[in-house]
Amino acid sequence: MITIYVQGKRVLIEAKEVSKDCWIDARNVNEKDLDLLEREYGIASELLIDIMDADEQARAEKEDEYTAFIVRIPVYDAEADPMFFTLPLGIVLFGDKIITICQKSSEALDDIARSKVRGLNLANKSAFVLNLLGRSAFTFLRFLKDINRRSTRIELDLQKSIKNNELIQLLSLQKSLVYFTTSIKTNELLLEKLQKSSLIRFKEDEKDLLEDVVTENKQAIEMANIYSATLSGTMDAFASVISNNLSIVMKRLTIVSIVLMIPTLIYSFFGMNVSLPFSEFSLAFVGITGASVLISVLGAIFLNIKPSRERGTLSQKKRKSGGLTRKH
Repeated sequence: MITIYVQGKRVLIEAKEVSKDCWIDARNVNEKDLDLLEREYGIASELLIDIMDADEQARAEKEDEYTAFIVRIPVYDAEADPMFFTLPLGIVLFGDKIITICQKSSEALDDIARSKVRGLNLANKSAFVLNLLGRSAFTFLRFLKDINRRSTRIELDLQKSIKNNELIQLLSLQKSLVYFTTSIKTNELLLEKLQKSSLIRFKEDEKDLLEDVVTENKQAIEMANIYSATLSGTMDAFASVISNNLSIVMKRLTIVSIVLMIPTLIYSFFGMNVSLPFSEFSLAFVGITGASVLISVLGAIFLNIKPSRERGTLSQKKRKSGGLTRKH
C-alpha cells in the first residue's frame, strides 16, 4: 500500500498525486508496489530486494539520483512469534520527494504520519531522516519497557505454577531482546557514519538533534542489554527450580518404591512351596499382613526422618560456624 503525504499547516495531509516535497509512504508492499516504485521513481531493483530482506543490516548508499538509507525499526505483531521483532526500513531521498519502504507497518511510521513529531517539515529532508531515526529509537525504548512488564507478569505466573506455556513466552521475549539488541547496534553504526561522512549536510540545530538521537539509541542499547541479562538470569533460575523439583519428585518416588518392596519381599518368602513357620496358625495371614504394613510404615518414617536430621545437623553446623566467626 502506497500513501502520499504533503505538508499542511500543522499536520501532514494525504494527497492523491505526487507533488514537490511530498512523502511517499510504502508499507505492506507487494510485488505490484515494488514494480511501481522501480518503474515510476527509478529505485534500483537491487535496493528494493535488500529492503525486502528481513535480515538486511542498517547502511547508507549514494546514487546519482538519490541517497538511500536502510535502518532497522521495531515492529509489534500479536499474531507473530515473537510478537516483538525488527524489520529493515528503506529511506530514499530525492531532490523533490521522500520515499520510505517497509514490509509491514510500524508505530514509528504511524507517529510520523499522524504528525506526532513536532516541527516536522517535509521540505527539510535531513531533519526528516533524523526525526524518523529518533522516533524509531523512542519506539525501541517503549517496546523494551513493554517486554519488561510482560516478563515480570510471566515470572509471577511461574511462581504459582510452572508450565511450559510460561517458559515458552519467556523464551519468545528473550528472542525479541536479541533481535532488538542486534538492530539497535546496527543503527548505531549508521548514526556514527552520518556524524562522520558527508552523505547529508546537517545544519547546526540538526547536529544537536543528531546528538539527541545518538543518545536515545545508546540508552536503548543499554536498556536492551540489561533486560536481556535479567531475563537470561530468570530463565536459568527457573531451570534450576524445575531441576530441583524433579529431584524432589524422584526422591519421593524412590521412597515409595522402597517401602512397597518390603511387603513384596515378605510375601515372596511365605509364597514358597516349602514348610514355613506359622503355617499351622489360622491367623497367620492377618499377622503377616499386619507385620508387613508395620514394617513398611516404620521404613517410610525412617527414610523421611533421616534427611530431616541431616538438614538439621547441617543448619546447626552453620550456626556454630557463624557464631565462631562473630566471636573472632
